[in-house]
Amino acid sequence: MDPVAGIGLRSPHLAEIARERPATGFLEIHAENYLGGSHAVEALRADYALSVHAVGLSLGSVDGLDEAHLARVVALVKRLEPALVSDHLSWSSYGGRYFNDLLPLPYTEEALAVVVRNVQRLQEALGRQVSIENPSCYLSFAQSTLSESEFLGELVRLSGCGLLLDVNNIAVTAHNLRLDPRDWLALPGEAITQYHLAGHAVNDADGETILIDDHGSRVGDGVWALFADVVQRFGRRPTLIEWDTDLPALSVLLEEAARAASVGGHRAARAA
Repeated sequence: MDPVAGIGLRSPHLAEIARERPATGFLEIHAENYLGGSHAVEALRADYALSVHAVGLSLGSVDGLDEAHLARVVALVKRLEPALVSDHLSWSSYGGRYFNDLLPLPYTEEALAVVVRNVQRLQEALGRQVSIENPSCYLSFAQSTLSESEFLGELVRLSGCGLLLDVNNIAVTAHNLRLDPRDWLALPGEAITQYHLAGHAVNDADGETILIDDHGSRVGDGVWALFADVVQRFGRRPTLIEWDTDLPALSVLLEEAARAASVGGHRAARAA
C-alpha cells in the first residue's frame, strides 16, 4: 500500500461513503464487526484499499488461538483481500471466558514465547504477514524484564510479523508510565507497515493526570509532534485516523487524514 492516509470505516458513515466515495487513502474495518459479511463493505473494494484490524484474536493468550474465531477471520480476509491485516499486543480470553477489553502483558521471555507462537499460527492460517499494534498502558508489571520496544523487536525477529505503530498509544503509555517516547524510536523501522493516530482523554485523579486512549477526539498537539518525529525517523507509512467514540461528521475524519498525510509530505489521495 502506498504511504497515504485513511480513516476507520464506522457504520454511521457507511452509507455516506458508499454514496459519495470521498477521496481518502484507504479504509480500515474492525474484523469482528464484519465476520458475517457485508455487501456494502465488499462493494467499496472497487474504489478503496482496505485494512482489516482485528480486536479479538487474543494473541497473548496462553490458551492459544480460538480456532473457530480464527477460521472466521481467515474467511473474512480471503473475501476482502485487504492490503494490511493487524491485531494487538494483548490478550482478551482465558479458560473459555472472554473479556471485552485488550488486556496488557508482562514483557517477559515467557510471555514473548506465547505471543510468538500465536502470531505464527495466525500468519500460517492467513498465509501472509500480520502487523502487531503496540498497546496503551496504564500500569507496568513488576515482572517485566524487557521494555516494550525490546519485546516488540524480539517479536518481529522471532515471528516475522510486522508492526503497526500507534503513535497515540506511545504518547499515552509514555505519559502514564513516566517513560521517554523516544524509546520507541529504537524499534526496527523496516518492520513498520502502518501508523495509527487518535485522540485521547485527559483525566485528573487525586492530583495526578492520566491519559486514556478513548479514540474520542481530534489528534492532540503532542501526538502530532511525536508523529512528526516518528515520520522523520522511520519515513512515511499508510496512516490511519482512529475515531470510535463521540463520532464526528465524516468531513472531520477526512480533515484529520489530510493533516496526517501532510506530515509526511504526501497529500491524501484515493487509493487505486
